[in-house]
Amino acid sequence: MSTNSSSTHLMTEGNILKEILLFSVPLILGNLLQQFYNTFDSIIVGKFVGANALAAVGSSGSLIFLIISFAQGAAVGAGVIVSQYLGGQNRNGVQKAVHTSIAIALFLGVVMSILGVLVSRPLLLWMDTPKEVLPESIVYLKIYFAGTIFTVLYNMVSGILNAVGNSKRSLIYLAIASITNIVLDIVLVALLRMGIAGAAIATVFISCVFSMRFLLKTNESYQVSLKKIRFHKMVCIRIIKVGLPAGIQNTVIAISNVLVQASVNGFGATSMAGFGAYLKVDGFNILPVMSISMAVTTFTGQNFGAGKLDRVKKGMNKTLWIGIIYTIVTGALILLFADPIMRLFTDDPGVVAY
Repeated sequence: MSTNSSSTHLMTEGNILKEILLFSVPLILGNLLQQFYNTFDSIIVGKFVGANALAAVGSSGSLIFLIISFAQGAAVGAGVIVSQYLGGQNRNGVQKAVHTSIAIALFLGVVMSILGVLVSRPLLLWMDTPKEVLPESIVYLKIYFAGTIFTVLYNMVSGILNAVGNSKRSLIYLAIASITNIVLDIVLVALLRMGIAGAAIATVFISCVFSMRFLLKTNESYQVSLKKIRFHKMVCIRIIKVGLPAGIQNTVIAISNVLVQASVNGFGATSMAGFGAYLKVDGFNILPVMSISMAVTTFTGQNFGAGKLDRVKKGMNKTLWIGIIYTIVTGALILLFADPIMRLFTDDPGVVAY
């Protein structure tokens, strides 16, 4: 292991599996925290607002992913390029990649915020959202999409921090944001009875503010200067080449999720609520594997940049086996405890039965 500072971690040396797993831990905890908040959000809505509101929150997830999926691919591309420059000890390349990445995030964030607000109602109608759920779904989506720029920017900044091996920083900011969101959920939904609007407003973007502030204050090679944020043509092309396939893949998955959600919507609000609750639970199942894949992306980028292709191949093989074993075990546990898990979201017997 080689560490050139307290906030930059290189994985170009040392035990491969140990490096990947240690780097994965903050990513796993951070993603689980975020998923815990999303799940808590659904539980509060289901308990204090009702099954229709729970259905509205649940049905919104696939549309939210559809809008931001391409931006997530861009964040993957940015992270890969930053990690490659870092692994190759190219400080100037790191600087150009970081500032280009932020410029891309700001552009995509503005476009997607506007697009999301405009298409919320048409998409919900196209998905055959039941009339009793439609008004609350529209309110939730429009409020959420109005702040999409912060979500996109945080994903990009988080990708940069992960690329330089500083996954702990993202965990700290996600923890602060999750706690704040949970408190706001309780106050706005449970106490002030603001309903679905309160749940959407509670999704604040503190993690974006803190993480961006860190990039502005750090003295490392990935420090951000506001006046330097712009598109560097060649670096931008490299980010797009890597990020475009990931973005397209995410978009295809998002479209398939929207089609499945549209099919579920045809069965009514009860089925929508049950399916939405299931998606929250499934998130806990898949996030650890996704976190490890994020760690492997950084590991691969750094070692590719350093010209250590043998470590790249060994890292991929080891983590593939981890993913196979993990998904088999957790899938069996979810099937075994399905009934008590569903009862956490609502006492509605129809939803639990679904």
